[in-house]
Amino acid sequence: MTVSSARPHRADPAEQAGTDRRAGAEGNDSDWAVCAACRGVVYRRRLQRALRVCPDCGHHHRLTAQERLGTLLDPGSVRLLDFPVAAPDPLGFTDTVPYAERLARARAATGLDEAVVCARGSLAGRSVVVAVMDFRFLGGSLGSAVGELVTRAAEEALRTRTPFLVVTASGGARMQEGAHSLMQMAKTGSVFARLRAAGVLTVSLITDPTYGGVAASFATLADVIVAESGTRLGFAGPRVIEQTIRQRLPEGFQTAEFLLEHGLVDAVYRRGALRPALARLLAAADAPSILEPAPEPVPNEPPEYVVTDPALLPDRAPWPVVTGSRDLERPTVLDYAGRVLDGFEELHGDRASGDCAAMVGGIGTLDGMPVVLIGHQKGHTHAELAARNYAMASPAGYRKAGRLMCLAARLGLPVVTLIDTPGAHPGIEAEENGQAFAIAESLCLMSTLPVPVVAVVIGEGGSGGALGLAVADRVLICENATYSVISPEGCAAILWQDPAAAPRAAEELGLVPERLLRHGIVDGVVREPGGGAHTDPGLAAERLRGALWWALRDCLALSADELVARRTRRYRSMDGTVRYGEALCSARS
Repeated sequence: MTVSSARPHRADPAEQAGTDRRAGAEGNDSDWAVCAACRGVVYRRRLQRALRVCPDCGHHHRLTAQERLGTLLDPGSVRLLDFPVAAPDPLGFTDTVPYAERLARARAATGLDEAVVCARGSLAGRSVVVAVMDFRFLGGSLGSAVGELVTRAAEEALRTRTPFLVVTASGGARMQEGAHSLMQMAKTGSVFARLRAAGVLTVSLITDPTYGGVAASFATLADVIVAESGTRLGFAGPRVIEQTIRQRLPEGFQTAEFLLEHGLVDAVYRRGALRPALARLLAAADAPSILEPAPEPVPNEPPEYVVTDPALLPDRAPWPVVTGSRDLERPTVLDYAGRVLDGFEELHGDRASGDCAAMVGGIGTLDGMPVVLIGHQKGHTHAELAARNYAMASPAGYRKAGRLMCLAARLGLPVVTLIDTPGAHPGIEAEENGQAFAIAESLCLMSTLPVPVVAVVIGEGGSGGALGLAVADRVLICENATYSVISPEGCAAILWQDPAAAPRAAEELGLVPERLLRHGIVDGVVREPGGGAHTDPGLAAERLRGALWWALRDCLALSADELVARRTRRYRSMDGTVRYGEALCSARS
């Protein structure tokens, strides 16, 4: 495990030299500073105005704990939490100097009692409890006092049900305390488990560097993990890894951008963008709990553009609807996220293997009510389609969706899914990583979510890849969308052994909205602007917003147990003989 001593830990000698140069350049009263990365000379006041980000190369210089509090929290809101914590020296440890002397030197040099500062305050007007690490104090190492302070701050957040933000900067565990330091990983992990169980939002802001025991405990246990641009995070440092495996590491290894690509963090931001991003996330914690049902059910008639009676819909030739559902001009999930929700904050990664570009999700507010939105993302050009893997999600995509659904369940937020996919990705890598398993787990999870779930098919609803997001309390479909067990082309190739029979297959599959409504597969059809949603995306989004509110409204009147029981009845009743009205009535009863 990587540890630090009184000298700030860096991953290799070259990086340590950069730190030494920075200290020499900025540890004087000159009006000028030298960037540790590009070696450019910067006017010191300009560097401070830029939050200590080099205006030439973008390098993020380290901040002290007090500086970090100043950049994140509202002016005048900071109230330090004065937790009396002992600073033990359980082993009486001595290397070149006694550990007690190292602590005394660190306190004198930094003006801090320990390597973490705890406070209450507000961020964009929203209350938050914060624990901010300071790398200057023994490399931000995790000792018994640091573990105790982080735990007490978390318990304060738990006691007051206030979101908890932890800002990390650490070389790892503090070896001068031996196994006592190791136990702090378990202690902080335990309190984060209690925060999860209580549904208190936790956010981790990873800053450079975050390694070892901190990386393998509270830094990576938060509901949402945000990393500052250029940050490095890992269990072992690059030098240790190279010496162990005798291989040269790839460029950018363990950087924030590397971690984002591999699905391990939710987002990466430059320092100036951190505060507004965190404010958007904290907005989700301000919602009144939806787990307490309304005292009286409210009459809930659908808006005029949501059709629940199939007799009001004309029968259409299916094939033109199929081709229209694939039109690249149709609004995508991210298009709708920007128009239907306020303050949408996209979250990335499955925290295990990768970030699937075909599956997107995040938190936003629907007319003031925070929701978790998840969906298949296409694009408006062939290049965008290719970059999104044609909206065919991988196992990592369904696992990312599952992670966000679990977050919604903990925080008591409704889940909205928007479906637009030809199907799940059918590739070697997808099969190696358990595509069938990932979809099956998604179906199981959605059936038991204790929060309202509304699914809307906005384009193609292809097979199990679509159903993986469609086990819901209410399932809607846009007027020019489709929903089917297989694509018409695939059906034609298998049963007619002729791809040209796709139009006939579309006719037989019953995949158009009017037939799906007639069979009780969907609960309502959202009318689109004349000519399709792409002809007036603003109106299409307005109607989708209204349809979502209608679908969510009667769900909000039910307890968690009632929601799950009703969802169970809905799918239990689907035996191939259900016709219009039966499934909906069964679900409502």
